[in-house]
Amino acid sequence: MLVKLGPLDTGRIADLRPYFDSVPDPRARRGRWYSLTAILLVCACAVVSGAKSIDELAEWGKRASNALLTVLGFRRHLLRWRRTPSPATIGRVLGAVDGDALDRAVGAYLADRRRAATEPARAPSPSASGRTRAIAVDGKALKGSARLTAMRRHPLSAVTHGTAVTLAQAEVGAKTNETTHFQPLLARLGLTGTVVTFDALHSVKANISWLVETKKAHYIAVVKTNQCATRRFDTSPPQAGQTRREV
Repeated sequence: MLVKLGPLDTGRIADLRPYFDSVPDPRARRGRWYSLTAILLVCACAVVSGAKSIDELAEWGKRASNALLTVLGFRRHLLRWRRTPSPATIGRVLGAVDGDALDRAVGAYLADRRRAATEPARAPSPSASGRTRAIAVDGKALKGSARLTAMRRHPLSAVTHGTAVTLAQAEVGAKTNETTHFQPLLARLGLTGTVVTFDALHSVKANISWLVETKKAHYIAVVKTNQCATRRFDTSPPQAGQTRREV
């Protein structure tokens, strides 16, 4: 989700810290040396720098300057034998951290950055380029994520059109459960005037009514012929200021 940001400078690190502070620490209080936020920050910086494995995350930390590590929140050990977390420490923390909470934190950070960039001076929902903001909702199984004891991971994501930025993401477990995660996924996003696109799986009356009435959003929905109730619902005239399109 962060990889398209490019290098994180000091200002961006400071902006990201409050979002990571909201992620609960799964570790016992005894024996902690590195804060959870500091570990997550070093992982974020390493990822946008191209790191793709636990070892590369730890290697980035080892190569970072003392000044940068201070900004990230690492404290120096009195005996100087601890500087940055080892691969084992990073692996244990990432394996135990609440993935949904981390997704929400990163998604909120990206959404706020995009909002600040595209809506200066309290501009309406169209972005600075004059285009209406559009978000796609879709779920995909992650290739290579299956294990002997578990099926492939299946996240549901809200991604901006154009320059793809993941604003929200949640693991749904199974593809058939995507529909029930639609509203919780988008609930934290400001969607007034935004066009939301989604496939036929989410084209149900409850989701469409919620988008129009609660989130004040537009939508482009795929409605198949076997969805009789939704097709009847969609034939009614749109409300004032709302647009809808059936595909």
